[in-house]
Amino acid sequence: MGSAATGDQLQDILGALRRVVLGQDTVTRDCLLALVAGGHVLLEGVPGTAKTLLVRTLARALSVSFGRIQFTPDLMPSDITGVSVLSGTGAFVFREGPIFHDLVLADEINRAPAKTQAALLEAMQERTVTADGVSHSLSSTFTVFATQNPIEFEGTYPLPEAELDRFMLKVMIDYPTEEAEQGILGRYLEGFEADQPETFGVNAVADARSLEGLRAAARAVRVEQGITAYITAVVRATREAASLTLGASPRAGIALLKTSRALALLEDRDYVIPDDVKLLAPAALRHRVAVAPELELEGVSPDAALKSILEQVEVPSS
Repeated sequence: MGSAATGDQLQDILGALRRVVLGQDTVTRDCLLALVAGGHVLLEGVPGTAKTLLVRTLARALSVSFGRIQFTPDLMPSDITGVSVLSGTGAFVFREGPIFHDLVLADEINRAPAKTQAALLEAMQERTVTADGVSHSLSSTFTVFATQNPIEFEGTYPLPEAELDRFMLKVMIDYPTEEAEQGILGRYLEGFEADQPETFGVNAVADARSLEGLRAAARAVRVEQGITAYITAVVRATREAASLTLGASPRAGIALLKTSRALALLEDRDYVIPDDVKLLAPAALRHRVAVAPELELEGVSPDAALKSILEQVEVPSS
């Protein structure tokens, strides 16, 4: 399958997403890129901004299974991973938890206790679940889309830096534009219901096997030495910036490399260009850096600090 064919298939998936999730073009693109790059996504936005709808639609477009876990302060690790139950024959049988799906929406992850968060993050990292000393493999398509409310919301706790680093991208969801919001109401007048996938008007345009093909095609995208040097320079600049007290880890550079390849594929290119890196740097880095407290008090966001850093790092000419 050539890059044009795979690019067309990615555009088909993206088109299906955007027909349902209106006015969130950057969000839909970044979520698809992370999926193709084999990484997990942290979605941040206020309630009611189509986070569940986005992941449910993606699962429908890919003809893969969808699971949703509502994180609460009393959620136990076994509520996610599953439990061993006594069968009629007297033997213990493992009953899979809701994490055993292809695309998993972990809703309001920052409301759960640390031990439960850790169980999810272990599954994300290892793509296996261990229960009673036995490992159970998750599907190769398994991807977590974790949502969190903005930190100032009551009853929420910031995720530790080491946990945040496990997410390939952090995607910010804002309110839609007035035009998009009118479009959303129009869709409901036509019979659309967010909790009834059959009303989405989305048919499967790919499957788990073709997703594996897309991932292989992304890994084959060419990355010149100048691009890897640019990625390294951007990541290292975050560690030296006076505006940041925590710089990005080496894992950030890997995330930027992988998603840049996926973006090149989406745009029918078999090579990465500096603009790919620049476009995805905020999503790959914003959750891996910390703004100096005095600047944070002045309203400086991670994105603003990163924008300044990107402007200072020399871009390769080709």
